[in-house]
Amino acid sequence: MRLLKCSLFTVNPPLPPFRKGGVGGFYLLFIVFILFMTALYSALSSAENNWRQRETAGEEVSKADITEEVIFGREVAARILGRYSLYDNSQLMKYVTLVGNAVALNTNRPEIEFHFAVLDTAEINAYAAPGGYVFVTRGALSQMKDESELAGVLAHEIAHITEKHIVKELNIRGTEDSPVSGLARAIGGAGYEAAKVAFFQAVDKALDVLFKNGYKREDEIQADKDAVVFCALTGYDPSALSRYLNRINGMKGKQTGVLDRTHPAYDTRLNWLKETISKEGMDIAGGKTNKERFTETMKGGK
Repeated sequence: MRLLKCSLFTVNPPLPPFRKGGVGGFYLLFIVFILFMTALYSALSSAENNWRQRETAGEEVSKADITEEVIFGREVAARILGRYSLYDNSQLMKYVTLVGNAVALNTNRPEIEFHFAVLDTAEINAYAAPGGYVFVTRGALSQMKDESELAGVLAHEIAHITEKHIVKELNIRGTEDSPVSGLARAIGGAGYEAAKVAFFQAVDKALDVLFKNGYKREDEIQADKDAVVFCALTGYDPSALSRYLNRINGMKGKQTGVLDRTHPAYDTRLNWLKETISKEGMDIAGGKTNKERFTETMKGGK
């Protein structure tokens, strides 16, 4: 059953072992457990079904579309790495990758291979490039208190990719009118230079979205809402992203400059996160935070 599948990071503890003379207590606990899981399943099932119905109502995506998305996203990711260097800590990189992939398994983009990395900057932010490239900054990690908050931030960026926000805005597709497709077809041909110009103009526009103008307001709303669903489906506390945003709210300055400039107000985001959790019934779901594991990993990552 998909909804009850737990990742490496969110496995629930088993029921207490059966003890002689404690049959009544065991069955009472078992009944309470079943009732809780039924309520949890109902809440998550409703959220997942609503989300998937909206997703599947969209247009068909071809193999060529996916190829062009990855080609384009790879260049955007390279530009991000041209701005920031990777954080030199393999243990932390592996940890972020494991958490990110656990969340990504609960999206509807199995054709995308996700890649996660930590950027060596004190700025507080995270970025997503089309095709599955997700980055979180060292500064953002320093403000997190547990693993579920990391999952929440990564889930938000994953949602920008699964919803194809930049891809749709810039019309990155495997069709005649796509700048990426034009470059792929023109390599070695007479139209190569024109196609290359169009391609890199599109990359520049994508970078403007990430560092200057921000996503459309409706895209940020959707990314936050999807992040809550992704975290809940993975077994994490769905309120984790709210906790994180509430903590950095008010941290005005150089560390949050890009984040403040490219995202809606924190209070606005906190309100629609709260509404989503309540509307989808996730306020009864609970979920793991894995604070101890996060703390230990961060100590080793310094």
